[in-house]
Amino acid sequence: MKINFKSLLQGKEIKNASWLVGGKIIQMMLSLLIGVLTARYLGPSNYGAVNYGMAFASFFTAFCTLGLNSIIIKDFVDHPNEQGEAIGSALVMRAIASAISVLAILCIVSIVDSNEPTTILVVMLCSLGLIFNIFETFNYWFQSIYKSKITAIATLIAYFCMSIYKVVLLILQKDVVWFAFATSIDYIFVALVLFIAYKKYNGPKLKFSKPKAKSLLKNGYHYIFPAVMVAIYAQTDKLMLKQMLSEADVAYYSTAVAVCGMWTFVLAAIIDSVYPTILKLYEKNHNEFEKKNKQLYAIIFYVSVIVSLIFMVLGKWVVTLLYGEAYAPAILPLKIVTWYTAFSYLGVARNAWIVSENKQQYLKYIYFSSALLNVIINFALIPLWGAVGAALASLITQIFTSIVLPCFIKELRPNAKLMLEAIMLKDVF
Repeated sequence: MKINFKSLLQGKEIKNASWLVGGKIIQMMLSLLIGVLTARYLGPSNYGAVNYGMAFASFFTAFCTLGLNSIIIKDFVDHPNEQGEAIGSALVMRAIASAISVLAILCIVSIVDSNEPTTILVVMLCSLGLIFNIFETFNYWFQSIYKSKITAIATLIAYFCMSIYKVVLLILQKDVVWFAFATSIDYIFVALVLFIAYKKYNGPKLKFSKPKAKSLLKNGYHYIFPAVMVAIYAQTDKLMLKQMLSEADVAYYSTAVAVCGMWTFVLAAIIDSVYPTILKLYEKNHNEFEKKNKQLYAIIFYVSVIVSLIFMVLGKWVVTLLYGEAYAPAILPLKIVTWYTAFSYLGVARNAWIVSENKQQYLKYIYFSSALLNVIINFALIPLWGAVGAALASLITQIFTSIVLPCFIKELRPNAKLMLEAIMLKDVF
């Protein structure tokens, strides 16, 4: 059966997604070029150290967002006259959470890597980006009004600036510490450009409101614990590879994940563009609401499968051509972790259904079980197979999280059914 993806999306969704995808394609090309040059220059050990620091920052991002990224668009839709209060309150709460997170990272890394001052410095420089990432909140406001064109351009400008910074580092042949700070430079530029864009396009006046803050936190806190659990099984593999084996093994696994993720901005753009439509359909037409969810799941799954098949065939060529023979141990992990993408983004796409049905409270059970499973599998497989074991642990965990476990939770079973029907293309068109 031929799948006509275009027929599954509305005009405004396609237009909105096209700007996200268009901007991300250029960003991906820059990221690929600069990333490859950086990896070759630093070598597996130093490249692994930077990715180790980024893993810490990503781990705490889950706490810093306070679950607001999952519910704030719905708040914009439900309370259009309170958007300025929602954004202002979210910024303040996220700023406090980010400051606490940076201090926590400093304490942790000072203990677990006490004899490695360079590693401690690298991790701290990577973590500074958490503070500036709070301005991501503006991005959700632009999404809610189908103006992703603005954020695509803003993000692209910021990324150009960051790329120039990295090129200068390569030319001057700076050490790993400078490259660690480059990860935070990215967030700083994005924050600055997004803020300017928000002001230019007359965004609602920012205002902190204690009642609004309480309301947002009340609706979003269900997502905090699940997000932390997601971070555990998304980042623990890198942290465990460093502690159990070496920074080079972190580099091999990170390379596999980076290659696998080169194209996933397409899936993110599709989800972001369809998200507001799903929220609105829930109030208007439940049958169309379910159909739109299935259409989204079908697109995510089959596009991912097609790309994974390509990586299975061309994975060796891609890794060695881009990163060189020094990164050859990343080839097999790539061929495994690429299948993780389909199930991972099905989980991301599910958030629209979860928010609409107000089932946030059940996410903690899913992600706690998944995080525990991931840690156990990593402990078992990393000593045996290194980066390959970490890749296999990620794949098993994601299948369990997105498809298997929801089948055993009564309240989430309808969504699991929608996903399975979407995979089978039942009533999708």
